[in-house]
Amino acid sequence: MWAVFVFLSAVFAALTSILAKVGIEGVNSNLATALRTVVVLVMAWGMVLLTSAQKGITEISHKSWLFLILSGLATGASWLCYYKALQMGEASKVVPIDKLSVVITLVLAFVFLHESFTSKSLIGVILITAGTLIMVL
Repeated sequence: MWAVFVFLSAVFAALTSILAKVGIEGVNSNLATALRTVVVLVMAWGMVLLTSAQKGITEISHKSWLFLILSGLATGASWLCYYKALQMGEASKVVPIDKLSVVITLVLAFVFLHESFTSKSLIGVILITAGTLIMVL
């Protein structure tokens, strides 16, 4: 079932880039990011309330709070940089470079989470990096 959700995530991420590129025209990128964030916030809390997940908030550990907050800060920084780049550059060049996050995630997962880094992972990292360079150069 996770494969369905990750495929939908990729489709929505692609739509996000195209819709944002059109919507950001003539709008300050920080303001656009803030507006987008409000929509995401309302959607996320809507799903929490719809599924009654708010009951679990008191069970979240201090460690989880810390890392969720840090993740939120990283997301915010990513979105601010992404929108600025998207406003200044072509979506067909900005988006592939942004997706180098896949390569960076694999390396960080290996270093910090001690996940396995196989020869398949290495080949994938090389191909993603080469493909990105080919698309943007």
